[in-house]
Amino acid sequence: MHSAVLLIEFGSIILALGLLGRFAARFRLSPIPLYLLAGLAFGEGGLLPLGASEEFVATGAEIGVILLLLMLGLEYSAGDLITNLKSHYPSGLVDCAFNALPGAAAALLLGWGPVAAVVLAGVTWISSSGVIAKVLGDLGRVGNRETPVILSVLVLEDLAMAVYLPIVTALVAGAGLLAGSATLAIALGAAGLVLFLAVRYGRLISRFVSSDDPEKLLLVVLGLTILVAGIAQQLQVSAAVGAFLVGIALSGEVAEGAHTLLSPLRDLFAAVFFVFFGLHTDPASIPPVLLPALALAVLTAGTKIATGYWAARRAGISVKGRWRTGGALVARGEFSIVIAGLAVSAGIEPSLGPLATAYVLILVILGPLTARYTEPVASWWTRRAEDRRETRKASSRAAAEAEAEAGASVGGGD
Repeated sequence: MHSAVLLIEFGSIILALGLLGRFAARFRLSPIPLYLLAGLAFGEGGLLPLGASEEFVATGAEIGVILLLLMLGLEYSAGDLITNLKSHYPSGLVDCAFNALPGAAAALLLGWGPVAAVVLAGVTWISSSGVIAKVLGDLGRVGNRETPVILSVLVLEDLAMAVYLPIVTALVAGAGLLAGSATLAIALGAAGLVLFLAVRYGRLISRFVSSDDPEKLLLVVLGLTILVAGIAQQLQVSAAVGAFLVGIALSGEVAEGAHTLLSPLRDLFAAVFFVFFGLHTDPASIPPVLLPALALAVLTAGTKIATGYWAARRAGISVKGRWRTGGALVARGEFSIVIAGLAVSAGIEPSLGPLATAYVLILVILGPLTARYTEPVASWWTRRAEDRRETRKASSRAAAEAEAEAGASVGGGD
């Protein structure tokens, strides 16, 4: 009987997610906010609370995080990481300062303490690679000059997660900044070792994994990823970081083949992950944090636009391209939820989950709008300012001419 209820509940969730995904695709929207809303509806305090399938959904959610980070790692090679670090690290530092500090400051102002401040800093810092990539494709901007700048900022953020997530994992586990220094050192050392192996021996790893049989390739890549993710988590590095580094280690045809095979699984389990996050957020807890979430969303939308503008100007992109870069980076999504999920699971701050959910909902909806309209609005505002300046100059000239004529008339009368 229990298994029958589990199948009915889980089947209903998957069906609902499929219908929501189709609805979002019809209106060219990101499905992430709809998945979060579905989780709120199925969770405690929602319309249809789950019972038998919650543990199964939790396992699926963990696999979803692993696949999200694996697929992200498959997008980049070790060479890409080195190139981006050398060329664009100043943009990454500006991105961190502009967007992490508002989140940390907000947590401290709300009285949540230093650990919550570190977590919320990550929530406001990391843009959504998935949403941004989809928006760039929908707007036909993949070949634009500013697109490599956008991707560079995203790569630097993703690489920073390899350092940031172990720190957050140690902090939410209860280790203080001083008392947990040994744990942090082990975590960062393990992350560094895996990254070194990925950079130095990536070709050998790809050759070992490679197979002409799609079934064998799928099983080996998936098994290797989950194995490394589990070892990473045992070392307090975070399973997500382990999966990300496995993706970086794979390159060439292996990466392309794995990407094709794993994309449907990634989409399925990622959707389950967003539902799971919503399940652990009581809808009644969102209204009290809605105003802080809205204020933080507006502030960090502005700081992301400023970040993109600065990075594009540094790369020699035109003014219009600078505004397009900034507008494209606004969306937050999967990674903000992953970071907040670590704190929610550890019970760090009850209001952090609802605030992160509301924050992501706002920016995942606002992000595609800023990507589309930031440049036209900025151009309109610039033209309007220039028109006002020209009007003032014309008025000044007219006044000067009138004054000169008046002076001439007085002189002539004398």
